[in-house]
Amino acid sequence: MTLTSNLQGLIAKTSLQISENQVQLLVQYVELLHKWNKAYNLTSVRDPHEMLVKHIMDSLMVGEHLQGTHFIDVGTGPGLPGIPLAILYPERSFVLLDSLGKRITFLRQVVFQLKLTNVEPVKSRVDEYQSDRPFDGVLSRAFSSLSDMVSWCSHLITCEHGQFFALKGQYPTEELTQLPENISLVSSHEVKVPELVGERHVLILKKLA
Repeated sequence: MTLTSNLQGLIAKTSLQISENQVQLLVQYVELLHKWNKAYNLTSVRDPHEMLVKHIMDSLMVGEHLQGTHFIDVGTGPGLPGIPLAILYPERSFVLLDSLGKRITFLRQVVFQLKLTNVEPVKSRVDEYQSDRPFDGVLSRAFSSLSDMVSWCSHLITCEHGQFFALKGQYPTEELTQLPENISLVSSHEVKVPELVGERHVLILKKLA
């Protein structure tokens, strides 16, 4: 089975509306990730077909819960979930932030080859990064804990504007009890990813003060 037909089959199991051109862009991204992974060690997932489930679909299924048009993907690694979401939503903009140079080098190549006009890879530590305007959403699937995410990324959104979108596996009951008092859980959503073993959740948080 080709990557294209495999991805089309996975998408068919969801309510996602994705054009043929977007499917091709997602496949090209996986091919680049697979190629660069051999030298750059960008992900522990080695099989491109496995990447379709664990990286592409896992990222895309978060999309329906996003609110806003201006996002930052913190600790993006090889561009997850930022690149798949940027392909799915060309009308939204995504800053992809990572402190590791080789990841940003890879992402710049992805942006160039896929001609993505709504993606800006940035090499920086999150605590040192400043934006000229607050983001509608801070995305992350990389942080070890919710409290780390909200404390390190607090300057990227305001109380009036923006939310945290945390991608987690199992529902993080204990982590929620450790959140700062000025952070509130807006909602949580269980995400069903076709053929993925294990739970996935998106938690939406906001600043109160």
